[in-house]
Amino acid sequence: MKDEKLINIAKNSARNAYAPYSNYKVGAALQTKNGKIFTGCNVENASYGLTMCAERTAIFKAVSEGEKEFEKMVIFADSGKMPYPCGACRQVISEFSKDMKIIVVNNDNIYETNNAKLLPKQF
Repeated sequence: MKDEKLINIAKNSARNAYAPYSNYKVGAALQTKNGKIFTGCNVENASYGLTMCAERTAIFKAVSEGEKEFEKMVIFADSGKMPYPCGACRQVISEFSKDMKIIVVNNDNIYETNNAKLLPKQF
């Protein structure tokens, strides 16, 4: 799938985010190696440690449907701040792919990288 289409899917997913505390809505679109797409959004909780990020939501949805081989992920936030994956998300991503293409997008920028660059010397 073209990156532009995956970016639009991530943008649409961000609309479903539950972010009453930070008001920072993030959406993710994960493409498997066989072309399936799984989406995720962040879901906050008053006990902030229980918050789930968009990236892990998409990955856990894919795994729960039997998919474990991923090609690329788009992470989008309707903000000036780039939505780079947190440490927990980087570790979960590395469980399934050491070098999956990751596209980070906000209102003004697009940054392409991979998890090996975001999490060198992975566990």
